[in-house]
Amino acid sequence: MQTQTNSNLFSSVEAQLKEQGFTIVSKDDQRPWGGFFVLDENDAEKFIENYFPGYSKEQLLIGNKLSPKILLVAPGKRLSWQYHFRRAEIWRVVNGKVAVATSDNDEEKNIDNYQPSEIIVLQKGQRHRLIGLNEWGVVAEIWQHTDVDHPSDEDDIVRLQDDFGRK
Repeated sequence: MQTQTNSNLFSSVEAQLKEQGFTIVSKDDQRPWGGFFVLDENDAEKFIENYFPGYSKEQLLIGNKLSPKILLVAPGKRLSWQYHFRRAEIWRVVNGKVAVATSDNDEEKNIDNYQPSEIIVLQKGQRHRLIGLNEWGVVAEIWQHTDVDHPSDEDDIVRLQDDFGRK
């Protein structure tokens, strides 16, 4: 993928998602690290078919629902060092190259680089951070809700460190 401006990339990804028939529930292109598109949960099965070939909805279900999302991470930017109480996540690199830091405790230590089509599986409670490298990274993400009675949401982010001062 060539170097693109934030607005060009977001417009391009939005057009592609609409072409693929996805319903965009919300989007944010103003995050200090890039941004995201949240897709309708009713599109989860189609999202899996498009972005997670070889997986089925049944294989990915932990609780009773899945939440699809597209993340766009800017070159050289890092999302917060974080974990979740009520969700696991599975990511697939769509475009660009990214790095992901992971750990089973609060110490950030394992950083691996990922190419397009590679899958990253994050367990509930596992510490993680998505890192942009030399170009924009586009990552398909599915939230695997682990608490049937209290599905995960944006409040289910425990930030251990954040480059942008968020709590």
